[in-house]
Amino acid sequence: MFSSPDFWVLVAFVIFVVAVWKPASKAILGGLDGHSAKVRAQLEEARSLREEAQRMLGDYQRRQAEALSEAEAIVSHAKAEAERIKAQAEADLTQQIARRRQLALDRIAQSEAQALAEVRAATVDAALAATRKLLVENLDRPRSDALIEQAAAELPKRLH
Repeated sequence: MFSSPDFWVLVAFVIFVVAVWKPASKAILGGLDGHSAKVRAQLEEARSLREEAQRMLGDYQRRQAEALSEAEAIVSHAKAEAERIKAQAEADLTQQIARRRQLALDRIAQSEAQALAEVRAATVDAALAATRKLLVENLDRPRSDALIEQAAAELPKRLH
């Protein structure tokens, strides 16, 4: 057994494996530990990125909800403002129509008064002309003088 070269090759191989195994196992285990540490670091980084993404998602969802509520408030305010403007426009239109109606009624009343004054003036002129004609045709001189004196006597009473 000790004289067989196969035995000594086996012993040398076992010694070689034992001698190489210790530093090689440290190197292999160190590489695996390093790789394991890298994987852990990557997992930790992925977890922190996921948490940050969740935080950002929550923030964006909150902002979206705020923007939506703000948009709804703007729309609500715009509708209320439109209703207020509509009511104001209706009130202004009603007032303007009332003013124009009153102006038209005033113009009609003024035209009626002017027409009535013109008719009265024409009636007075016609009556005076008819009276003058009747007086000229039917009134003699002594009677005319008596009427003039009577009118002159009543004049101070009528002026006061």
